[in-house]
Amino acid sequence: MVKVSQKNKVYIIYDDDLLGVEAENSFSVHYWQQKNSIIGSAQGRGTTWFIQLDKLQAALRHYRRGGLFGKLISDTYLFTGYQNTRSIAEFHLLAHLQKKGVNVPAPIAAKVQRNGLFYQADLLSEKIPNATDLVDILQIRELSQPEYFHIGQEVKKLHQAQVNHTDLNIHNILLDSHGKVWIIDFDKCYQQVGDNWKGNNLQRLLRSFRKELKKRDIHWSEADWLLLMAGYNNINHNK
Repeated sequence: MVKVSQKNKVYIIYDDDLLGVEAENSFSVHYWQQKNSIIGSAQGRGTTWFIQLDKLQAALRHYRRGGLFGKLISDTYLFTGYQNTRSIAEFHLLAHLQKKGVNVPAPIAAKVQRNGLFYQADLLSEKIPNATDLVDILQIRELSQPEYFHIGQEVKKLHQAQVNHTDLNIHNILLDSHGKVWIIDFDKCYQQVGDNWKGNNLQRLLRSFRKELKKRDIHWSEADWLLLMAGYNNINHNK
């Protein structure tokens, strides 16, 4: 059950069934360390902490800016309403995609700490177990025709849910140990009506394959893109 807590300029939305602890504690790394629940971490713009909950593994992320501007103002954003904040928006978008049957991490909890005209944000979402992104896989081996087909299907499901993934690339597409395709990282993504934007989304994904081919010499060729698009265009005919 999704609940909301709002105290002293701190707004938290959370899935009580998945979280299993007091929502106010769930964004404290120290709290999880005391419970011996930290199972790992990853470095990006900041540190993402991986946490073992009772029902699933989770990833705790503090929102940080990138680029030159991020060096000046690392983790604060202009407040224009709680529902417009990055963590709350991503929480709701993940919930929407889950309802539409897209394989995305489950949203567990999102926090906004308001400070006058600005805010800071955190998100706790599911860590997909035994999953690897396409870049890492393609450095080791080629993907099979069914794997490309399933990737295309999942992207089509994303688009049928009318969600524009503004950073759709092969770092944000995972395969788990059962061959299931997952799409991750929905910060700054949004629902969008119509179809005109979908082609640009696909071109961004294609450019990411080409970029990584030049950068890392991954096991990929232009013909593989046709396999992915076969899945994208036949989602309702080939399950």
